[in-house]
Amino acid sequence: MSDRRVTLWSVPGIPLIQAGDDLAELIVDAVQRAGEHLHTNDVLVISSKIVSKSEGRMVDLQTVAPSEEAQALAEKTGKDPRIVELVLRESSSVSRVAPNVLVTTHRLGFTSANSGIDQSNIEHGDTHALLLPVDPDRSAAALRDRIESLTGALCGVVISDSHGRPFRVGNIGVAIGAAGVTTVLDLRGSEDLYGRTLRVTVSGYGDLLASAAHLICGEGADGFPVVLVRGIPSVGPYGTAADLNRQPQHDLYR
Repeated sequence: MSDRRVTLWSVPGIPLIQAGDDLAELIVDAVQRAGEHLHTNDVLVISSKIVSKSEGRMVDLQTVAPSEEAQALAEKTGKDPRIVELVLRESSSVSRVAPNVLVTTHRLGFTSANSGIDQSNIEHGDTHALLLPVDPDRSAAALRDRIESLTGALCGVVISDSHGRPFRVGNIGVAIGAAGVTTVLDLRGSEDLYGRTLRVTVSGYGDLLASAAHLICGEGADGFPVVLVRGIPSVGPYGTAADLNRQPQHDLYR
């Protein structure tokens, strides 16, 4: 068997993104300024934060009126009632509540802290909050199409966010939007090294791509919001990030 080699490159020179920016064009320009070109089958892992910024998902907290439910949860968690109100608007249900903890089932189907709402690495972070994209899978598909129109390269796109895990310490990268990549790799029916048939093995391929990119993208002031992944083999049919959400009837913990 030949070896496999994957490269990850944090794209330099991505500017501060504003609402209405052509994000695909800015990414392509940054790649070309660095002396590189996009190739078909490259995968771009893009921070959800810059996608949200380009889509105008910034909210001025002065415009938010907390509901009674938000005020009650704010007292339990110690969080800003206006942030809690936004969390509730972006969620379908509340999963866990504790001091400084508010875990929800997001309207997109995954479970995360604060419905993915963030105040870090945004302008006016004390008075504004940034919501996740309305439809990250649709955003990923639009970025993929726009990048193809600009370069001729048909790249995969993963929109990533960082999530904690209930039984492990620390955040990891996850795919909340995807286009042109395998997101769930079903290995059931294939054989292991000894010829045994795999019966339960399913790989969260989209999350693996996001987590690999998070190794070099950074989280603070040194962050690189776009990572180019090259050398990923074609392993299965394309999917969406929504395919990664476990259906409630198969969830043993909630």
